[in-house]
Amino acid sequence: MSAWLPTAPCTPQLCAPRSQDTRRGTVAAGARLLAGLCAVVLGILLLPLAALFEAGLRDRLTRGWTRTVIRFFGVRVRVEGATPAPTPDAIPAPAPEAHGGVLVVANHISWLDIPLVATLFPGRLLAKSDIRRWPVIGTVAELGGTLFVERDRLRALPGTVRDIRDALRAGSRVIVFPEGSTWCGRDQGRFTAAVFQAALDAGVAVRPVRIGYRPLGPAAFVGDDPLAVSLWRTVLARGLTAEIKVLPLIPAGRHPDRRSLARAAQRAVAQTAPARTALPQTALAHTAVASDSANRPASSVHQCANSIPARASSERTLS
Repeated sequence: MSAWLPTAPCTPQLCAPRSQDTRRGTVAAGARLLAGLCAVVLGILLLPLAALFEAGLRDRLTRGWTRTVIRFFGVRVRVEGATPAPTPDAIPAPAPEAHGGVLVVANHISWLDIPLVATLFPGRLLAKSDIRRWPVIGTVAELGGTLFVERDRLRALPGTVRDIRDALRAGSRVIVFPEGSTWCGRDQGRFTAAVFQAALDAGVAVRPVRIGYRPLGPAAFVGDDPLAVSLWRTVLARGLTAEIKVLPLIPAGRHPDRRSLARAAQRAVAQTAPARTALPQTALAHTAVASDSANRPASSVHQCANSIPARASSERTLS
């Protein structure tokens, strides 16, 4: 465990209390879970075939798959800030991006965040390096172009930043959750700054995205929450709605260093958040861990490296 890894005060007991009023029946929930898992498995099986297609078709297939997964798990989606005007029953196409790559950054609440962002912005995710060693999932992640970061090795950070920069320069979208931790949505973690150096070095814009859920608790994937428990809580929740707000691009060159760029992206996301409900003062901060066991507050599947001094370019100061 490294002292510089992010922390979050969220736990399932505090953030995801059970409510009988919002629960669907066990049989219906079981059907949702089975349908969602089948959709996930089908997408995994077809991934090697999809990798052979040209980028535009591959993106459309990815959007179709992630929309199907989300709907089968019983989650409705509402989108703001995209065109055409969103409706509760349809996920619109995202606003057009500028030529070249773009760094997409979002707050992080749940494992659902990943397919949600992919419905609008298919791209290359940043994941902790442990994922590469996971059976099946590691292979799928590599086939999907996932970029990996060794969270507990600060000296490996410059190489990660260079990989992100190169992907952005090549015209890829790179999706990052720069809080470096899953939060329950009642509050938000600080955006760590290292990945924003890659956007500066590549000369690309940053696209902030705000993710929220109503009701808030069932989707939160925090603390010592096992994935199986989180999946079951999600399918049990009747009327669970994901709300995505696509925020204006932060153009390349508007901010001189990664820290100011990270703060600008964080402010954009925070300003669109609903009124916060403070967590109890007795909540214990949970330190991020880099393991492939149950998800913990700062060990969600897709993680961002922590920030470091922001004076020079990543080529000089991140070594």
